Amino acid sequence: MDVPAHLTHLTGTPPTRLHALGHSHAWTLHRAETLDGRTLFIKALDNGTPTGVLTAEAAGLRWLAQATPDLVPPVLAADPHMLVLPWQPPHPPTPAAADHLGHSLATLHTTTPATYGAPWPGYIATLPLDNTPTPGPWASWYAEYRLAPYLPAAAEHLGRDGLRLLERVIDRIDDLAGTPEPPARIHGDLWSGNILWTPDRALLVDPAAHGGHRETDLAMLALFGAPHLDRILSAYQHTAPLNPGWRQRIPLHQLHPLLVHVVLFGASYRGMLLAAAASALAG
Repeated sequence: MDVPAHLTHLTGTPPTRLHALGHSHAWTLHRAETLDGRTLFIKALDNGTPTGVLTAEAAGLRWLAQATPDLVPPVLAADPHMLVLPWQPPHPPTPAAADHLGHSLATLHTTTPATYGAPWPGYIATLPLDNTPTPGPWASWYAEYRLAPYLPAAAEHLGRDGLRLLERVIDRIDDLAGTPEPPARIHGDLWSGNILWTPDRALLVDPAAHGGHRETDLAMLALFGAPHLDRILSAYQHTAPLNPGWRQRIPLHQLHPLLVHVVLFGASYRGMLLAAAASALAG
């Protein structure tokens, strides 16, 4: 793709400087300085047929901003080939920013959509994410739309015993899911790499946003570790207390992102996935 030309087409302003930031999945990343004095973050699809992943990301950011506009960056421009956001200079995470994140995330989650899923086709990384709007309950929705669809692609890495362990979780999902809750507006891929820190707050990027279970975002924060996680959780609990047993359900909510990692990256994530499945079954 001709990134400068397409950026000019989308924003109406040509870049004066363009800095390559690397490659991730099926897109390239850039920082652009423009003729009107702005600094922008660019995610541009590699050459090839657009899949809808960037339009899904833009839709998710806008949908999250409807509930908590201070928690996500504004979408400046987007189409199937490119996503344009304001550039956010990197800052180290601070306790104040962690407190802000916990409070704002709880506020986001108390905004309840009518159904699970979302009104657009979803993606997580480059994988389709079935967002068919569904009334629930969450347990059966999670099994049908977030676990079962990834088992065929993961099967070669899981082996027969591993696959059966995941199937046992699906068979017992009603017993494992805890107290029913209404759908929550969630980020959907909230690992620490999708948090941009400022001196006093956090911004969330790269969502796989949808109506889901609020414990899913918290479990994802814990999966690969987030800075000041205890402060995030404390601020969250102060704003919107979680139901009893939420810590025991963390492995259940981590199964979907770990399945996605197995599909994308292979057997190196098999051990983590099967350990989480065993923990979910143990309660």
